[in-house]
Amino acid sequence: MFLAKIRVTLKPTVNDPQGKTIAQALGRLGFDSVESLRAGKYFEVELDESERAQADVKVKAMCQQLLANPVIERFEYDLEPAG
Repeated sequence: MFLAKIRVTLKPTVNDPQGKTIAQALGRLGFDSVESLRAGKYFEVELDESERAQADVKVKAMCQQLLANPVIERFEYDLEPAG
């Protein structure tokens, strides 16, 4: 068993209206030092795989096919034994 911790973020060249809105709200709450903020997505996926290499291949495929939009997003992940 493996646990994949996946982070999906917008590419730096893509506008992030959600991040801008959150940053503005933080400013209104008194967090004046926030210069900018980028929003993203976080997933934890448990895989029933015995081989790390196979788990790695599957996680990458999940990200490329569904979890991230490769046109506007990038992804990174950590893969560790579940337990």
